[in-house]
Amino acid sequence: MTSSFEFPAYPAPRLSDAERDRALGQLREGAALGQLSHDTFLRRMELALVARRSEDLAVLTADLEGRERAESPWSRRLFGWVGRASAVSVGVRRAWAAERLPTLLFPHPGYGPLRIGRDPGNGLRLTHETVSRAHAELTFHDGLWVLKDLGSTNGTTVNGRRVTGSAVVRDGDQVGFGRVTYRLSAS
Repeated sequence: MTSSFEFPAYPAPRLSDAERDRALGQLREGAALGQLSHDTFLRRMELALVARRSEDLAVLTADLEGRERAESPWSRRLFGWVGRASAVSVGVRRAWAAERLPTLLFPHPGYGPLRIGRDPGNGLRLTHETVSRAHAELTFHDGLWVLKDLGSTNGTTVNGRRVTGSAVVRDGDQVGFGRVTYRLSAS
């Protein structure tokens, strides 16, 4: 009696996130340098996102790795200047918008929690349609101001980041209730 042993075929190792990120970066760079058309770039990005093996990614970037960079030192400098100029204009726009925000003064610390929302019984009533009836609560706790979202539909933000639960806020922070935004101020 003879017996034969078959070894199970093991699947190829799982593709790491770092490998996928590296391939996506190469594709973005190739498109930025004009090595890929827009349609080719989009199709390869889709394929890279669903790839299961390293070999699949290698096929997508093989023609980009062997090419010499088409950019000269002059064009690299020019792209750097344009990027820095763009960053400055974005920063100026954000600063301009931040300065024009209406001010929300902190209540007196002994006042108790300040409820914010559309309901007439709130300490701060906001009538905008993106503000929930009981939207948020501002309290003074252990020497810190804490802003707590009360399960609002459109969310509460502090400096552009959504609050899940509660967050510590300070003088000068930008707070948003739905699409209504204020700058917090102690005076």
